[in-house]
Amino acid sequence: MTTLTDPPKESFRLSMLIYDTRYRSMTIQVVAMIGFMLLAAWLINNTMTNLATLGKPVNLGFLTDRAGYDINQRLVDYSNNDSHLRAAFVGLLNTLLVAFLGCITATIIGVLVGVLRLSKNWLVAKIMTVYVEMFRNVPVLLWIVLAMAILIESLPAPRAFRGAEPEATMKLFDTVAITNRGVYVPEPLFSNSLGNIHLFGSSSLRFDLSVDLLVLAIVFGLSLFGIAKVNARAHRIQDATGDRPKTIWINLGLFFVPSVITLIALGFHLGYPELKGFNFTGGTHMRNSLIALWLALSLYTAAFIAEIVRGGILAISHGQTEAASALGLRPGKTMRLVILPQALRVIIPPLISNYLNLTKNSSLAIAVGYMDITGTLGGITMNQTGRELESVLMLMGCYLLISLSISSVMNWYNNRVKLVER
Repeated sequence: MTTLTDPPKESFRLSMLIYDTRYRSMTIQVVAMIGFMLLAAWLINNTMTNLATLGKPVNLGFLTDRAGYDINQRLVDYSNNDSHLRAAFVGLLNTLLVAFLGCITATIIGVLVGVLRLSKNWLVAKIMTVYVEMFRNVPVLLWIVLAMAILIESLPAPRAFRGAEPEATMKLFDTVAITNRGVYVPEPLFSNSLGNIHLFGSSSLRFDLSVDLLVLAIVFGLSLFGIAKVNARAHRIQDATGDRPKTIWINLGLFFVPSVITLIALGFHLGYPELKGFNFTGGTHMRNSLIALWLALSLYTAAFIAEIVRGGILAISHGQTEAASALGLRPGKTMRLVILPQALRVIIPPLISNYLNLTKNSSLAIAVGYMDITGTLGGITMNQTGRELESVLMLMGCYLLISLSISSVMNWYNNRVKLVER
């Protein structure tokens, strides 16, 4: 009788790292990684040595030196006596502000234009086509400069608002002043303010967080959480019985009532801009540089988003539209409830790239005098201190961190809305 036994296990030999297919790919990757790390170490060491020879060793001590320059548009307190690190922090917040406003505005305009390009109305479709081709085929820098020139040349000066019969008047019941120096809008104020929370102490990154706004954000978040719970309950009832309870009034109450009560308790009121002397005081001042950059980046990026949306809609089978029409849905609801949710899986990946491009294109703000992170850290600070390498590396790191954050959020959203195959 023959007895079958397992063959003896082969002992490991160093030659197997090259000749055995089980280990060869891992060996190649390890060797490539070691080679890359050695090359990077050589480049870094060579750079450090050359800088030391020139008398400019890598040193971040310049960040604590006095900046000595002003920043006209800012979200936090700043003076020219603050450090270069504080100036860079203010510039970073300005960059984040433009990126946030631009992404929201470009998305709204891009979706509308993309949908209207597919309109059966010939005139509307052609107008949207002209918009898309005009904006995406002209460099964004030219649109930024053009927007700035239009705002400066076409809008009235503050002195035009003076006199018994002024040449210009304020808008929206005398609450908004649109001038060639910027737009002055009402400022939210609280008579029963809860004060501020001082973050990061007295460092260059100090930030005063308003407790009033924090409370409002928490209340608003709880309202959204309550609305989500109400809608989830309505979905469960609909799945169980086929009838969906009406939730519109409950959702409206949850959305508005808590926020209104909180605003009343905090003594919310508006501080309006007033013309005093040669300029307006009070309110919130949005300078022309911010508005021009915001509008130009939004309109430019919206042209690309419109094409992405149009392509995503066309990727959906026409049978989906026909099925929705057979169920009695109107074209507007068909687009909102049937087509766009399915098109998101095609739209979102290239949409992420456009958000990143908008954020990086905000570095062109220096053309209109808007002090973002490029204008502060990569501009005046670098020129004053002569620390080119340190400033550029820190600037690259800031943009890299912002881009990775946007990609992470959008990828998370993409995973939430993608279709689940069964």
